[in-house]
Amino acid sequence: MSDKSEKTEKSAAATAIPTQPTSSPEPLLKVDNLVKHFPIKKGLLQRQVAAVKAVDGISFDVRAGETLGVVGESGCGKSTMGRLITRLLEPTGGTLEFEGKDITHLGVSAMRPMRRDVQMIFQDPYSSLNPRHTVGTIVSAPFKLQGVTPQGGVKKAVQDLLSLVGLNPEHYNRYPHEFSGGQRQRIGIARALALKPKLVVADEPVSALDVSIQAQVVNLLDDLQDELGLTYVIIAHDLSVIRHVSDRIAVMYLGKIVELTDRKSLYESPMHPYTKALMSAVPVPDPRRRGVKSGRILLKGDVPSPISPPSGCRFHTRCWKATQVCKTQEPPLIALKTGHQVACHHPENAPDQVPGEEVLAAAREAVELVSVTKAVPAEAAESSEDVASAEVAEPAEVTESSQATEVAEVVESAEAPVSSGTADDDIAAPSSDDAATPSGTSEDSPKE
Repeated sequence: MSDKSEKTEKSAAATAIPTQPTSSPEPLLKVDNLVKHFPIKKGLLQRQVAAVKAVDGISFDVRAGETLGVVGESGCGKSTMGRLITRLLEPTGGTLEFEGKDITHLGVSAMRPMRRDVQMIFQDPYSSLNPRHTVGTIVSAPFKLQGVTPQGGVKKAVQDLLSLVGLNPEHYNRYPHEFSGGQRQRIGIARALALKPKLVVADEPVSALDVSIQAQVVNLLDDLQDELGLTYVIIAHDLSVIRHVSDRIAVMYLGKIVELTDRKSLYESPMHPYTKALMSAVPVPDPRRRGVKSGRILLKGDVPSPISPPSGCRFHTRCWKATQVCKTQEPPLIALKTGHQVACHHPENAPDQVPGEEVLAAAREAVELVSVTKAVPAEAAESSEDVASAEVAEPAEVTESSQATEVAEVVESAEAPVSSGTADDDIAAPSSDDAATPSGTSEDSPKE
């Protein structure tokens, strides 16, 4: 009896192990302190004299099934980060883990099986497609490179993909120049989805398209994510597009991630001053706001060179809250709220991390507080006081203690309509492709 009881206890323990609650699942992609420096060489011996620090130590993760949006100014390292994730570029430092496997320095042959699971949609649909190849050849290339024979043949699989992205399967033998920009981007999406990847990196997939076509492509990406269970990393500079498609958003500045949080928290209560300035620049297409003043933060100067970035916080040269600690110590990316990470010593909508610091004199002149008046009809402009020149707050009249408060008050008036709307209101998507094209034409039909 004792042997039987021992066996039953062992079997019960064995069956109980799989049903025990586990910790949070591992992220699909994990990036830790990723670095990419492009060397600058001079002289006859081509010695390295400097380096462009395009990506300089970023860390984040991407969970399965979510969409991570990445925003920032041109030249901040967004596209370089996307090419590092897909291993089109070799990282200078840091680690990349995909499904728990380190892929940081895998060679070409070792990366070949991983190419099925990680694909990329490029920015320019005009240059990313070979003009000498037909659509069938372009979309079927992943099958040939990976040695995969789909069920029913390659031609049927390609035609199914074309139909999936909203193109006519009968255009299998046509060339890229016979399609419009939106249709070419759909061809690129079909090529990226050929091998049913788990992670898709989209590098500004709609920036080169007409506004009416942007909504169609964005909604197509949403539908494909629901249908195929895709995970996206979408890189863009359009805050409205990012708000529409993203679950979480990372804000980059000069090779660094300065803020990382979910969509709602970022748009309703941004913490980093740079994010605050970005939000104040978002235009509000509301006819009811004509003639209404809206505050806007204008950052003076250009983005510093990535060859020699500023010491300490990289944004301190353009920040109105910069203090001595910002000039000397680089702020770490830490969570000040649940799921809301920010790299700032003096964040907005959060307690000051280094209280008692005196604002630098140069910080008062780093930003202009502008009250912008929307356009009003000409007949109403004559008798209205709404049409006025930009009102700039003189830095000399603003005290150090009230500088940050005044900026926040000005921007809150501009952010109110942005945060009150829903994500679906940002992009008025047509119900079908025909609704966004002129009468008598169709998005599915090639140009004459």
